[in-house]
Amino acid sequence: MRIDIWSDVACPWCSIGKKRLDRALADFEHADEVEVVYHSYQLDPSAPAEPTERARDMLARKYRMSAAQAAQAQDRVTALAAEEGMFWRHDETWHVSTADAHRLLHLALAESGPQTQARLKEALWQAHFGEARNVADPAVLTELALGVGLDADRVAAVLGSNEFADAVEDDIRRAASLGATGVPFFVVDEKFGISGAQPVELFAQALERAWAERTPLQMVAADAGEDAACGPDGCAI
Repeated sequence: MRIDIWSDVACPWCSIGKKRLDRALADFEHADEVEVVYHSYQLDPSAPAEPTERARDMLARKYRMSAAQAAQAQDRVTALAAEEGMFWRHDETWHVSTADAHRLLHLALAESGPQTQARLKEALWQAHFGEARNVADPAVLTELALGVGLDADRVAAVLGSNEFADAVEDDIRRAASLGATGVPFFVVDEKFGISGAQPVELFAQALERAWAERTPLQMVAADAGEDAACGPDGCAI
């Protein structure tokens, strides 16, 4: 069974939502048969590559909040993250582009598979939220990519070009075609869409239902006799 996740590195609810999915998977009987694949989504495609503004200041400006209101909004999400075992420096995070991070996530998937991609995504979230690092900085991105085992030459080649930029845009268009208006957005086995960082129980229900719908056909026995069906050699009557 496959779970596709659209998310952004700079999206706090995406990280929280993934942790809740992980908790549901921990109790899912068939978790070892589940593959998770990440897809790109950019909350702010116009975000700068240089860290000129804290995310908190951007929120206040964009949503016309006071500094205190923006701080309260971030603090609330930080508290929810702590409930999931993540301890963030959310108030220190930078408002920067995540385009290059997404391109490296595509590299990880293409050349090392979903598990390496997942490790890189977690490393990016930790760097951004847990350590308040600049995830648009090529040096930071290189460090994180090499840390999950990606090839140094390929990482340098991707960061020095526009490779996988089309894949990022394709992901964003695909999200729109599926009806996603924000992230996180989860698609379970191409059957069920889940929008937002929903409770663990909802993820668990979706996993069970998707699995039930993909299991082989269950035969119901009836004592109709051996001659009640036709086989490859025809019918006995």
